[in-house]
Parts: sequence; C-alpha cells; structure tokens
Amino acid sequence: MGKKLFVLLVILMSLSLIGIIFVQGYWIKTSVEDKEDQFSMNVSLALTAVSDEIQQRETKNFIQRLLNSNIDSIQPTFKSIKQLYLKGIDEKTNQPYTYSNEVFEENFGYSQLFDNSIDSVQVKRYFSSSTTKVEGQQAIDNSPATSPEELGGDFKHNLRRLNELDQALYITTYKDVAKIFPINKRTSKEEIETLLKQELKERNLNLDFEYGIYSSALATKIRSEGFDISQKNKYSTPLFTDNEGNSDYDLMVSFPSKKIYLMSSILVMVVLSIAFTLIIIIAYSSALLQLLRQRQISEIKTDFINNMTHEFKTPIATINLVLDSVKSPKILSDPDKLNHYLQVIRDENKRMHAQVENVLRISRLEKNQLNISKERLDVHEIIEDALTHVILIIEDRGGYVNEHYNAERSEVLANDVHFTNVLVNILDNAVKYSEGTPKIDIYTEVVKNNIIIKIKDQGIGMSKPVLKRVFEKFYREHTGDIHNVKGHGLGLAYVKKIIEDHQGEVYAESEKGKGSTFYIKLPLI
Repeated sequence: MGKKLFVLLVILMSLSLIGIIFVQGYWIKTSVEDKEDQFSMNVSLALTAVSDEIQQRETKNFIQRLLNSNIDSIQPTFKSIKQLYLKGIDEKTNQPYTYSNEVFEENFGYSQLFDNSIDSVQVKRYFSSSTTKVEGQQAIDNSPATSPEELGGDFKHNLRRLNELDQALYITTYKDVAKIFPINKRTSKEEIETLLKQELKERNLNLDFEYGIYSSALATKIRSEGFDISQKNKYSTPLFTDNEGNSDYDLMVSFPSKKIYLMSSILVMVVLSIAFTLIIIIAYSSALLQLLRQRQISEIKTDFINNMTHEFKTPIATINLVLDSVKSPKILSDPDKLNHYLQVIRDENKRMHAQVENVLRISRLEKNQLNISKERLDVHEIIEDALTHVILIIEDRGGYVNEHYNAERSEVLANDVHFTNVLVNILDNAVKYSEGTPKIDIYTEVVKNNIIIKIKDQGIGMSKPVLKRVFEKFYREHTGDIHNVKGHGLGLAYVKKIIEDHQGEVYAESEKGKGSTFYIKLPLI
C-alpha cells in the first residue's frame, strides 16, 4: 500500500468515526431536549388542571352556600338609576305612542355567607325593563324574565330559578367576592398535594416534587418545606383568576430529581449508543494500529530480507570461488590446499547454517515450541563459557574483557545452552559495534534476591529512538546501503525471549558515541 493511499484511508476512516460520534451525540442531545419538552408540557397541563379544579371547587362551594342560605339573610332592594322616555306617532297606524326604558340596580346582602368574621357581602346586579304604550291599546311589556315584579313570593324558589337562567352572574360575583379572603381560607396544603399527585400520576410523572403558592413573589403559608423560589427549573400557573383574567397568586412546582428522571427515561438507549460507539472506536483504533503495525512489519521484513541476502551472499560467493579453484588440476594434486579449501567450504556452510538456525530458533520460541529445560547453574561459569566463543576475536582486534565478579551468590535456575547463547549474542554485539579496539567490562552483583549481570562496552552507542526498539524482532538501526555490521536484527529479540522465559529482565542504557550497557536480572536460587 502506497504512503498516499494509506494516509487517505486513515483520514477517511477518522472523519467517518468523528461523524458517527457527532451524530450519536446530537441524537442523545435531541432526545434529552424532546423528553424535557414533553415533561414541561405534561407538568404545565397538570398545574392547569390543579388550578381549574381548585377554582371550580371554590365556585361550587360559593354557589352551594348561596343557594342554601336562609330567606332572612337575603334582603333584595331595587333602585332605578336611569330612565328613558320617548313619545311619537306610529307612521303605519297614525297613532301616538309612548316608550319607556329604565335601568334598575338590584342589591343582595348575604350575611355570614362565607366567613363568620364578615358581617355581610353586598352583591349588585343591573338589568333593564322597557314598555311601549299606544293610545287605545294595552302596554307591551319588553322587560326581562327576571324583572323586579317577578321576584316577589317564594324568594328561594325565585333565586334557584335565577341561578338556572344566569349562572354567569354567580361566577362573576364569586370572583369579585373571593379576593377579600386570605389564601389559607381558600385552599390547603393537603388539597394542593393530593391534586398534584393525582394529576402528575395520570401523566406518568411519578417523581418527587416541591410546591409553593406565591403572591407577587412573596411566599404564603401554603408551600412545602423544600421549595425554593430561586430554583431555575420550576413551573408555575396562575391560581384563582378574577373576572379580568388576572391573578394575585401563582402555584409553583419544582422537581429535585428531574434530571435523573429525564436521563432514566432514555438511559437504555444512551447506554447502548455509548457502548456501540465505544466498540466502533476500539475497532477503529485496533484496525488503525494493525495497519500501522503491518506497515512497520513490511518495512522491517524488507530490511530483514536485504540483510539476510547480504549475510548469505558472501559465504555463497566464497563457496563458489573455492569450488572453481578445486576444479584446478594443481589444487587436486595438492592435498594440503585441497583440505584447506574443503575446510573453507565447511566453515562457510556452518556459518549459513547458524544464520538459518537462529531464525528458526526465534520462530519456535514465539510458537512455544522451543523446549527449555532448566537446571542449577553458576552464572560466573556460564560467563566464562560464553567468553571462550568471542575472546579470540577480541584479542585479534587488540581488545580486552575485564571481569568484575562482585556477587557473593551466583547460582540460578537456567538452561545452559540458551543462556550461554544470550551472553554470546550480547558480547558479539559489543564487538561488532566497537569501531576501534573492543573494550568490554563484565560486572555481577546481588540485589535483594536477584543477580545482576552488567555488560558494558565502549562502542558507538545508540540513540534514544534506537534504544527503545533494540529488542524488537528484525529491528536494526538504518545505515542506508552500508552493511558494515553483519546481522539481521534477531539476536537481541532472542535474548529478550530467553531471559523472560527464565523469569528475568533485560534492559539497556546507551548514549550515542559513548557505548552501551546491557543489564540482565535473574532470580537467585
């Protein structure tokens, strides 16, 4: 996959993921807002219903008291407050006529109708009565059915008849009269709480609430202990409206657990949405990580193939040259030279076999197919054995190895062959990456119940980015097309695998141009 295509793919996947997250967030936000709007509408309807029920109850009580009052407590009086008289001649009959229209004021006095502290309440009603008289004819009465003349006789019967004909008069009277009474005379906490619970339950709003009745932002005695008017999320409706639609009181309600109630209503969908979004994010991250890792592995394998090719190219070329030389009659007739060339072929073949075996060893180790049996071994003896594999090369280049055995205890549970290979690999790297004379120091010491092996060289060292990846399989520091150091990035990966299998740790410290130090930590027996 080309770099541009890879970058484009990552960008498209990232934008898609961001879009999905944005849509999910917008959906959750919209759902919460819709639930809140629905909640507010239901609460407003419930409050309106409570206000209407309280006012209807008070109206019924007023009318019932009015109708049940004694005759003696009602003294109707009538007074004409405006008169109109017209005289003229009827053009059709040529007869003179007289028209009269009077507006009457009707007064009712109700004693102790509402409260014992009120002596009486005066209620007024206005109506008109008109007559038309033509000379030689009887007067035509245009007065309403409830004229003063009709109110004689059985007054309570007439009052009931009047209620049936004009209930609006009583409702209007009630709204004017009721304003003089305090709020605690008109309703109670029990009534408010009962009606609120009933109306909220009918709308499936089963949650705790606080309430209060306020007059011009001033608290009245009818309110719950936990209600606070300064709360932002509260709902209100007018209570006890007058004839003009105005009200001196507001019924307010708040819901302390409103947010929890709203979130619980969509909790399942929110949790599923978040869960699926997290799965998508994890899947995307894993896919992106795999893509990056595959790309990295592809580059590493390419370097590995190049290095492996370089490692095999030299011995193959050497073997071919030796075979061409062996064909010469002079070489065939000289046993010493023939044996020398055969030994060269054997050594180069052994060298290639060692490279292949190293690769196969790592493969078997990763698949847990490498059987490692452990026994009681002395670390100092293993170090001495490993030095025999590299000491000739070090001395040939004029170098040295100084040993500093400071560990009082040195017995560990280890595999002789593999642990020796670990030390040989580290020592071999110390030799390879020393530009001049190899100078190596080996230290051992006991820390708690562990032995620390420290192998320090004075080679070219490593940069911090290289140091972080030095134990990765196939990894080698890029040096362009220069293959001045042989290898294919498997030695230290093998070291890490073996040490971890021994329940130990391996790590390195290095600085470019100042050499490297490798630490091996193993538990003591």
